[in-house]
Amino acid sequence: MSIWCGSITLSELNLKGLVGISKHLGIQFTDIGSDYLNAKMPVDERTMQPAKILHGGASVVLAETLGSVGAFGVIDRNLYKAVGQEINANHIRSVNRGWVYGTAKPLHIGKTTHVWTISITDENQKLISVSRMTVAILDISLNK
Repeated sequence: MSIWCGSITLSELNLKGLVGISKHLGIQFTDIGSDYLNAKMPVDERTMQPAKILHGGASVVLAETLGSVGAFGVIDRNLYKAVGQEINANHIRSVNRGWVYGTAKPLHIGKTTHVWTISITDENQKLISVSRMTVAILDISLNK
């Protein structure tokens, strides 16, 4: 059984879902499963810190992009919007080239909050970081 509300496609996500910092960092959605969303991000001059390794903040941008878009895909977008409320990250290992791959899965899908876990790995499937994100689900009729 799928968690997604309505149809959601990779081409739609990559055309409409990547704006601002996510687009600037080169994030690309790569897979949508019945209960997960995947994306990748390059490790290059846009995403590295001065020590020439992946910047922890770039990892958090990938995680928040996945968690936010995941929550957006679960809700009725005509009635609600999803906004990040809290995110934390543990950086496990560094990486200095190639791509990193993120997978977001919901831990909790409630009426007013979602909790998502996001794992980021390198090209060898070694864990780079893990994040947990709380997303507030807001009734759009109350924000007019």
